[in-house]
Amino acid sequence: MSRSRNSSTIVILIVAAIALYLDQLSKHWVIAHFMPGQSRIVVPRILRWTYEQNAHGAFGMFGSNPVLLVAMAVIVLIVFAFLFRDAASRSKLVRVAFGMILGGAIGNIADRFLHHFVVDFIDFYRIWPNIFNVADSCITGGVILLILSSLVKPQRRRS
Repeated sequence: MSRSRNSSTIVILIVAAIALYLDQLSKHWVIAHFMPGQSRIVVPRILRWTYEQNAHGAFGMFGSNPVLLVAMAVIVLIVFAFLFRDAASRSKLVRVAFGMILGGAIGNIADRFLHHFVVDFIDFYRIWPNIFNVADSCITGGVILLILSSLVKPQRRRS
């Protein structure tokens, strides 16, 4: 493995580890301090923490078969790795984005293995109909960064 590919992988793994840690830490806190279905207002009329045990896939779709949901997540990660491997070697933004997606996906996969559901708790109840978690936020943020990185044209070096 070349030195630049090795450093690219390290950035992805560090970002993934941070995302996974923050996700699991927040979910552990929610499980310890809330009963399923319980809510607490964080910002009146905007944000509350609502503990939900989500057995379904993204946005409540794709059924509730944990094996199927984990397999789909792994397939999506492999597809992303294949599609963005060259871009990741050239762009730190892409490496950070992929690290966020990887860490978030592993966080939700870990929930499915540990609990047979995903712990969701971030509830923008007047703005967004779905309750989500830090892992979901990392995945969404990573995808947005990938989209933004694909819109930016690489600058050519002048000889």
